[in-house]
Amino acid sequence: MSGSYDDSVGVEVSSDSFWEVGNYKRTVKRIDDGHRLCNDLMNCIHERARIEKVYAQQLTEWAKRWKQLVEKGPQYGTVERAWCAFMSEAEKVSELHLEVKGSLMNEDFEKIKNWQKEAFHKQMMGGFKETKEAEDGFRKAQKPWAKKLKEVEAAKKAYHAACKEEKLAISRETNSKADPALNPEQLKKLQDKVERSKQDVLKTKEKYEKSLKELDNATPQYMENMEQVFEQCQQFEEKRLRFFREVLLEVQKHLDLSNLASYKNIYRELEQNIKTADAVEDLRWFRANQGPGMSMNWPQFEEWSADLNRTLSRREKKKASDGVTLTGINQTGDQVSQPNKHSSVSSYEKNQSYPTDWSDEESNNPFSSTDANGDTNPFDEDTSSAMEVRVRALYDYEGQEQDELSFKAGDELTKMENEDEQGWCKGRLDNGQVGLYPANYVEPIQ
Repeated sequence: MSGSYDDSVGVEVSSDSFWEVGNYKRTVKRIDDGHRLCNDLMNCIHERARIEKVYAQQLTEWAKRWKQLVEKGPQYGTVERAWCAFMSEAEKVSELHLEVKGSLMNEDFEKIKNWQKEAFHKQMMGGFKETKEAEDGFRKAQKPWAKKLKEVEAAKKAYHAACKEEKLAISRETNSKADPALNPEQLKKLQDKVERSKQDVLKTKEKYEKSLKELDNATPQYMENMEQVFEQCQQFEEKRLRFFREVLLEVQKHLDLSNLASYKNIYRELEQNIKTADAVEDLRWFRANQGPGMSMNWPQFEEWSADLNRTLSRREKKKASDGVTLTGINQTGDQVSQPNKHSSVSSYEKNQSYPTDWSDEESNNPFSSTDANGDTNPFDEDTSSAMEVRVRALYDYEGQEQDELSFKAGDELTKMENEDEQGWCKGRLDNGQVGLYPANYVEPIQ
């Protein structure tokens, strides 16, 4: 047969089998899918690396924020150190997750990228060289068999048409015998038609059987050639599958921090720090530094002095007390040294200084509207020069002294002055009340 041949024309695909004409395209498509899967895996690893980076940043920010809150908060002693150990753990784990991010991008991602470049070669006209080679190999292997299959389909169609025509001719002949209006000549034509139809059936059947036999004889070679091309595709795909397995194992090693000695040491150290928390020691420290164990300048007889006779304003008291050291009573054996930590339990103790002289006169009352020197209550001072900021309470706080504010978590108030050295701010509630509050109990309203 002369002329060009198209293996997709005139052939009806009767099943989903690989051996049907054109069904090799799924195997060819798998090569293109392999390149796309490399991109998918790189995108997957890139997203995970981004998650590791964000998580590391969040751990660092969390550790920084809570370390400040705990250090400025009322917790003290060994329990404070145990609490802060969690922030140290977060900082160390953050560093490890940044290392994971680096390993994913610098090692795993780059490895896939380089392998993809070496395995798939782009063509000038588009597509990949490996895909075209597989497509050409399958087409070449299938073309002779597909040509014979087309001949079989044509012979089958001709045979079935002849059988149909024979049946129709026999039916007409049978009906004509019962029709008296037909003359012998017309009846003879119908009989001849039946005879020719039978001859056509025999011829088309013989041709159909012959073409089918030729197809059967060509099938073994067809299967062998197709198997050879398919095996080449299998080998190419096997390389990709084995490479993916190798990369995924490396990703698993980078993600699995439980096998790192440094990771185990972090939690071993955290456990040790928590176990060192000692309630008895902390209570002993509090007794010595905030309780009955504190030193005290008990009242003693003092001669009259013109300087001592003058009462001090609240601000003068604070300034004077900055240089006063309490003496007169030796510390008891219960006092325990602790790391430098503000030990005040209220804003009043933080901001109020104790003068060397003491008087129960009303003029010495720090909460009176006017002190002995005529200064007004510090809460009545003009704050117009300070920049007021709206803040929101993070926790409930109950004022311990008369000059302290009380609020609930979620309440909003106005910060009138910035945080002082003792960690206290001056603010105003919405009802107009002015007072002090712990700076770490609120956050600015964005």
